[in-house]
Amino acid sequence: MNNGVGLGGRGIVCACSSLLILCLFQLGLPQQSAAQDRSAPQDQASVVTLPELTITATREEQASFEVPRAVTTIQQHEIARQTPGVLPDLLRGATGVFVQETTPGQGTPIIRGLTGSSVLMLVDGMRLNTAFFRPAPNQYFALVDAYNVDRLEVVRGAGSTLYGSDALGGVVHIITPVPEYHTQDWQFDGRALGRFASTDLAGITRLSLTGGKQGVGFSTGLTYQNRDDRQDGGDAHVQRPSDFEAYAANGTLFTEYGAHDVLLNVQYLRQPKTPRYDELVAGFGQTQPSSARFFFEPNARVFLHGRYRVRRPLPLIDRLEFHTAFQEISDDRRTQAFGSPLEQRERNRSHMAGVTAQLTSHWRDRVFLTYGAEVYLDSITSRRRGRNRETGERLVLQSRFANGATLNNFAGYVQSTIRLHPKMTAVLGGRVSYFDIDLPQADREIGVSLGIDDLTGQAGLTYRLTPSVNLVANIGRGFRVPNVFDLSTLGPRPGNRFNIPNPHLKPEKVLSVDTGLKWSSSRLRGEVFGFYSDFEDKIEAVPTGAVTSENRLIVQSRNLNSVTLFGVEASGYFSAHDGWELFASFTYTWAEERFPNGETTPASRIPPANGRVGTLYALTHNLELEAFLRFSAEQNRLSARDESDSRINPNGTPGWLTTNLRLTWEVNEYISALLAVENLFDKSYREHGSGINAPGLNAIIALEARFSSDFP
Repeated sequence: MNNGVGLGGRGIVCACSSLLILCLFQLGLPQQSAAQDRSAPQDQASVVTLPELTITATREEQASFEVPRAVTTIQQHEIARQTPGVLPDLLRGATGVFVQETTPGQGTPIIRGLTGSSVLMLVDGMRLNTAFFRPAPNQYFALVDAYNVDRLEVVRGAGSTLYGSDALGGVVHIITPVPEYHTQDWQFDGRALGRFASTDLAGITRLSLTGGKQGVGFSTGLTYQNRDDRQDGGDAHVQRPSDFEAYAANGTLFTEYGAHDVLLNVQYLRQPKTPRYDELVAGFGQTQPSSARFFFEPNARVFLHGRYRVRRPLPLIDRLEFHTAFQEISDDRRTQAFGSPLEQRERNRSHMAGVTAQLTSHWRDRVFLTYGAEVYLDSITSRRRGRNRETGERLVLQSRFANGATLNNFAGYVQSTIRLHPKMTAVLGGRVSYFDIDLPQADREIGVSLGIDDLTGQAGLTYRLTPSVNLVANIGRGFRVPNVFDLSTLGPRPGNRFNIPNPHLKPEKVLSVDTGLKWSSSRLRGEVFGFYSDFEDKIEAVPTGAVTSENRLIVQSRNLNSVTLFGVEASGYFSAHDGWELFASFTYTWAEERFPNGETTPASRIPPANGRVGTLYALTHNLELEAFLRFSAEQNRLSARDESDSRINPNGTPGWLTTNLRLTWEVNEYISALLAVENLFDKSYREHGSGINAPGLNAIIALEARFSSDFP
């Protein structure tokens, strides 16, 4: 695949040639009319000065500057400059977030040292986390289409008061576009996007159509991507097998009449066959891989969602909002342990239905009240079959999860924003939750029914030091109930392990405190936060001392240890003058794990200090250049679990720095182009905890064609 000119070199030649053709095409076009010029995108300075809003931090739209929480927002103009393969790519370099990648086609965010089911993920206000989310890095975040995102919001720190279980490290909220129109005539907007990346010969195609007029709008879209095996940096090594493909589709209908509006949307994404690279290739400390076959075959997600809102339904209620949703996640696998003739096929499904109701009220311009209730019902189906590839014998094997297991959640919450003084605002909140968990005996000897309740709260304070500087502080409690994965998983785990069930687990809980400064002016905005978290009753996979016939170490989940975490998060954006912006972010997390016997060690999967620094410059009104460095320090504070993880170098993960360039060009009102060169100096590196090396020198070319039509 890789002789002569490398993939990166061929990609750069291809990208530059395409851009040159576009330049010649542009020179041959007539000059834009005045009307066309007025419709061109605004310069960067005007974009930077727009207020940054958050919904997730308070469950109501509010300026991020005003809320006493640490919030990271990835807005539409930032998303448009990126070239993601999967959704987690949009969070790389974001303040307070580190992205771990076990294999291409997947990825999971780490927030304040926590990941997996310890970070709650939402899509349009509804839970993505299911009953079989594992507390380790998992693949489910990548089952949302990265090309159907309006913005991403990350609330860092415990968020269980507003959102319930799993919000220990934070909350990640994916908000998809809503087709709202404000014209009297029908308008239709179409887009066709094509992107190519050299390091894995990735092709991505996106087609979308949006239409509507005042009171009604619709949108639909299709995304397809196909990626070959990835080439890493330095020695131009091709990492096989790391290829995958994905299909996605979405549709949305929005209607509005007077004080009422209704939103309906559907989302679908499928990865037909994605290899688990770290299982198929010998990692650190291994002389042979753990598996001869390991494919997610397939992984898929279906999401149906409806929202109804009404303004001023009653004299003391400003807005009433209902959501209802159904989500099915398929986690099917084909596996075969290395050296074993037995091939296994799994069929695992989560079927989750959710209903939420929320009301908001203002009282005398001093108190803003948000309160509501939620119900989520999640049921799991699971089965496993085996076939001896040498004899052809077929077997019925124990399923990964207890077939028919359910996890049902009932909760109510209230949060009040109180204006104590013209310069001081307090936020107080509380939540009561009840969980009904049923694990049938199914095909195993263990069965149990659990009822778990929880009461949690949160308090925050914002103090206006100057018109452009706020001092904020927040204290909150987070919790995570043991789910079906924790209680009943039976089967192989990464790192040559084999998990057995434990139905006697308690909830995990964390007390999180953070304080910081936020500043926002016409040219400068940013924040700096310090945080401290005390994490108790951590659920960990503990070796039992036994091994399977395939020589996998048998482990069991137990409430074992406590963890102390603290760190610093900072970001800044400075508009030097019209069209020129400087930006930087930095995140550092330190964590220590305490065992019952008093022993302490570094906690597992803690990212090293990392961040990003760069500049964005508008060369002309339609040509923009972005140059930035992404960096990570080394991480040599490893737990015993890290040292035995084949994804992590037991001597520590080396630090790294990459140089990246992006050029975006609005050729005219119908065509735009993007040329990016990532990892310009072809650095060979691995992001800490990941199961595969990052891409080497990568040239990316993207072209987008648009049309817009009006009909009376």
